[in-house]
Amino acid sequence: MSGHFSRDLTLRQLRALTAVHAAGSITAAANRLNLTQPAVTLQLRNLQELAGLPLIQRTSEGMALTDAGRTVLALVERIESALADCEQSLDMIAGKSGGRVAMGAVSTAKYFVPFAIAAFSQRFPKIDVTLRIGNREDIRDALRGYDLDIAVMGQPPADVEVEMRPLGRHPHVIIAAADHRLARKRVAATDLVGETFITREHGSGTRMLMEQFFQKHRIEPKVGMAMDSNETIKQAVMAGLGIAFLSQHTVFHELEEGRLVVLKVAGLPVMRQWHAIRRADKILLPPAQAMLEFLGKEGSRYLPNVR
Repeated sequence: MSGHFSRDLTLRQLRALTAVHAAGSITAAANRLNLTQPAVTLQLRNLQELAGLPLIQRTSEGMALTDAGRTVLALVERIESALADCEQSLDMIAGKSGGRVAMGAVSTAKYFVPFAIAAFSQRFPKIDVTLRIGNREDIRDALRGYDLDIAVMGQPPADVEVEMRPLGRHPHVIIAAADHRLARKRVAATDLVGETFITREHGSGTRMLMEQFFQKHRIEPKVGMAMDSNETIKQAVMAGLGIAFLSQHTVFHELEEGRLVVLKVAGLPVMRQWHAIRRADKILLPPAQAMLEFLGKEGSRYLPNVR
């Protein structure tokens, strides 16, 4: 296919592939694109000829992409992202807008990231910042798909080349209700064996850290409920349903108010680092670049002040 692929490829063909992937059938894709079925079929046939490989296969679930199809789909995501960036740059040059920054943060970071964004927005009122909160897996996927300019998380995804700016230290502790029997005592990790732990869901960074801590101390903790939000875990712990391994930044207010306590466990806190991360191969426009610089220089100011 030497040279023909990139030379003769059209955006229409690529969008036909994306639509079939998203909609699961040619009919549904045609509706989505406001085209006739034969038109979509023709676009796909031409695209497959250029690629020299089958891009789609019929399965019992509908139309599915082949490995070659997935490679082309990744290209479409990058092209669509580049087109959106170009459009935004042109708007900025024409003085129509201050531009946009798409940010993502793992749920544990939602206790400080909005304050950093608010400070940034005061300085750059024309820049529109969107924030998406999810667990580690969600934010990792969004970074992979070029959806985000910047993600705030602890560890970067292993399979994506990134550039990172450290934002500050991030302690993890075990919390309990204020009247818990182990409160205000010095505790060894093995003293926790009989305790019920309320934990985050699988795929959460906090859950992974907790599991590493217990493996290191060769403890098999008793897991009560798994919950997908730090808020619900805090409520469950205050209600006396168990104890929890959590980021100290998420329980800052409850500790200040004495509604929760940090257990004095040997080997804790587990110290991690917050980072602002961007994909190394995603071109950041001036607004996003400004946000990255701001977080790198001043992000640590907005972290909760834990003792």
